[in-house]
Amino acid sequence: MRILHVFDHSLPLHSGYTFRSAAILREQRALGWETLHLTGGKQQSGASLEEQVGDWTFYRTPDATGLLARVPVLNQFVLMGRLERRLLGLAKELKPDVIHAHSPALNGVPAVRVGRRLGIPVVYETRAFWEDAAVDHGSTTEGSLRYKLTRAQETWVFRHADAVTTICEGLRDDIIARGIPAERVTIIPNAVDANRFTVSTARDAALEAELGLAGRTVLGFLGSFYGYEGLSLLIEALPAMLARDPDIRVLLVGGGFQEDNLKRQVAELGVDAQVIFTGRVPHDVVDRYYSLVDMLVYPRLSMRLTDTVTPLKPLEAMAQGKLLIASDVGGHRELIRDGETGMLFAAGDATALAASVWRMLEARDRWDEIRANGRRYVEDERNWPNSVARYAQVYADAATRAAQR
Repeated sequence: MRILHVFDHSLPLHSGYTFRSAAILREQRALGWETLHLTGGKQQSGASLEEQVGDWTFYRTPDATGLLARVPVLNQFVLMGRLERRLLGLAKELKPDVIHAHSPALNGVPAVRVGRRLGIPVVYETRAFWEDAAVDHGSTTEGSLRYKLTRAQETWVFRHADAVTTICEGLRDDIIARGIPAERVTIIPNAVDANRFTVSTARDAALEAELGLAGRTVLGFLGSFYGYEGLSLLIEALPAMLARDPDIRVLLVGGGFQEDNLKRQVAELGVDAQVIFTGRVPHDVVDRYYSLVDMLVYPRLSMRLTDTVTPLKPLEAMAQGKLLIASDVGGHRELIRDGETGMLFAAGDATALAASVWRMLEARDRWDEIRANGRRYVEDERNWPNSVARYAQVYADAATRAAQR
């Protein structure tokens, strides 16, 4: 089987999106399928048409240029137009059995148009509703023209693709609520390759000394500092936790939109000495920072994005045998079993967050059990070979529907 994947962005860029993409490609090749890979203009590859990244060849769409490419909303149509032309040429040349477009709809619309033109089955995979993410990033507002347009495009793709996949129940329920038949929407859940992660409670002694964390209880977050991640709630809860245990420290590894706001909040609360901002670190050393964390904290705020989307990081944390503290948004409830694989607290409640940390500290005699439960969960239920194997039926169904068009 020859599958032409269409991505928003890819390696060598690092993000949860690219890591899921790489896992899908790796497992599909293990199944004996041939994968081909195209990215849209948001990869920002300049004029390059092709790039080799390790063992992967990625076809690129040249950057959009001209006046319209700089006009909000209109630039989205420019991106789609350029991607459609690039995809049409590649599909004619490579003759894939399936076009598999991954969100956002900027990829889905060109894929459907090309698939219909050439008679190729099209599968569309949505990993999040990008209009909701844009609201959190501050680039639009709910109900705005851009928001409505993005949502309408996404719904159009759902209706015209031969098959739809998504990553979790929350997103599937929303898609079905738009009038898409349930039998056309398949969940291919986020997963991990547990064998790629080592379970260890040993700390990196050199880094521990460098950051002044020896003998401290470390609450950590590693990732992008988006507003929906709720990191301000963790900092808000910190003074109360310090009053009870002055040896608690918060380790924040990464950066992003909220970094300056978080640093201001830390200064205003007078907890500069207890919160360590490392900035972004190279991917090949991130495990050193993970080793220092006693509890990973995911205080996501409750909103459409977090209630419908399951994140990848808690699964990676469980694969490493880490303890988890997480808000009870819908995306977390699909992954974390309270008291069994982690601790959940009421989203948006700093007092509840602190109480959940104490609850975990007081359950120290169960830490090995909780770690083992999390590791077993990803090994048995959330592994990539099982998830990716589901595409075989999706592709077969898409081919059947395409033949009936």
